[in-house]
Amino acid sequence: MKIKYTLTAITVISLLNGCTMLGPDYKEPDTVMEKEWLNYEDDKQVATPPVEVKWWDHAFHDKTLNTLVEMALSENLTLRSAGLRVLQARQKLAIAVGSQYPQSQSLNGSAQSGTVSPSSSSTQQYGTSFNLSWEVDVWGRFQRQIESASANLDVSIAEYDGVMISLVSEVAQNYLLIRATELRLVLFRENLKLQRESLRITEAKLNAGEVSGLDSEQAKAQLYNTKATISSLEPVLQQLKNSLAILLGKAPYDMSALLADNQGIPTIDNNVSLGMPQNLLRRRPDIRNSEKQLAAQSAQIGYAITELYPHFSVGGIIGTNTSSQGSDLFKDENSNWNTFVSFNWNIFNYGRLKSNVKLQDALFQQKLEDYHQTVLEAQGEVENAIVALLASNKQVKDYTKAVTASQNAMTLSQLQYRDGLVNFNTVITTQQALAQQQDILVQTQGNTATDLVNVYKSLGGGWEIRENKDPVDFLPQKMKDEMKARTPQWKDTL
Repeated sequence: MKIKYTLTAITVISLLNGCTMLGPDYKEPDTVMEKEWLNYEDDKQVATPPVEVKWWDHAFHDKTLNTLVEMALSENLTLRSAGLRVLQARQKLAIAVGSQYPQSQSLNGSAQSGTVSPSSSSTQQYGTSFNLSWEVDVWGRFQRQIESASANLDVSIAEYDGVMISLVSEVAQNYLLIRATELRLVLFRENLKLQRESLRITEAKLNAGEVSGLDSEQAKAQLYNTKATISSLEPVLQQLKNSLAILLGKAPYDMSALLADNQGIPTIDNNVSLGMPQNLLRRRPDIRNSEKQLAAQSAQIGYAITELYPHFSVGGIIGTNTSSQGSDLFKDENSNWNTFVSFNWNIFNYGRLKSNVKLQDALFQQKLEDYHQTVLEAQGEVENAIVALLASNKQVKDYTKAVTASQNAMTLSQLQYRDGLVNFNTVITTQQALAQQQDILVQTQGNTATDLVNVYKSLGGGWEIRENKDPVDFLPQKMKDEMKARTPQWKDTL
């Protein structure tokens, strides 16, 4: 009868396993989103199709940039680290799933030999036993742990996607800045040639007694200032190349061969498909990250509530015990067993446990506010990026006209100086204006290109290239082989 009652109790408690889920069930939060982007009087900026997946190719059509992006996605160490965090999150989920099953189990064996008294013969004793204990998930506490771990896995994947977007954007921006800096150096060196010619003319006039030494000294001052500017830009160019090398997962090295095909700043395609603001909810990894953190925290509230209730466990011990008197260790008469049902209830810690429930709920509310803030900031980033891009486009048009006018003014001033119609101050002024206008134009062209990158980055474009594959699949095989060699348990996983 005692066995019957015990088995009945175990059966009843087992049936209760997971039948109740305490705490709030997570629901996606309501989100305030604008219905459309602000009107910038440019129909091309408010197209409804989704953003291009490989936007860097669509926007710039630059083979070198495409190669650099592919290299970065394959070799960047920060992206690999993000992939390993996904792998860690998968193991944490597996551990949470394993919590549903018997938490304490062991197989024991023993062999003893000895005498009861000095005159007695020696005896031997053998035994085996199997212990099993299982905490029944009556209130759904383990299910809440699984729910939280699953959401945290989604968080790690969103983080990976975010790292990928940032990486592609940084590679593109570094590359564009390199091209802009190279073009700035080309223009300053061309102006240096013009200034050397001006110096030659002033010295010839000085030797001929047509002008004073003032003109020659002014020409020298302008020439040396230009040389100093070139000297200041050359290390900037190398620093940009060093930064690009690190993004490619390499130590700084000579990138001349990789960047040899220098065609200046790529011509950009401003026809950006923005989609609608609501698309940001699924497209931007930081929003998905924040929302999944919210889901994970919601499950923690339920888990904390289960601590207010008793925890039920069932288990037992099965074993055998015999001496060496020819008895079979595994005969029925040598077997022994017992079962148990128990519960544990921290009723004297109720105040602390209730405070923990309130703590988890307060954390949930904080993450909810953080989520709303993330959504607002995402919309603001897109709007700001669009404003900057449109302004840069207008500036490029105006600075292009300014450069043309400066070139005409410089040509006229040089001709008139040779004919003695104007003094050298006019030549200096026009040369300085041309160099300055050309440099401003190139910088603005570079800014326009990087502003376009910022638009795509703010839209969350680029992560879709993994085509919903597990980020762990993109970890290099060499790394996986090293992990398998170090820890054989990976053989069935990686």
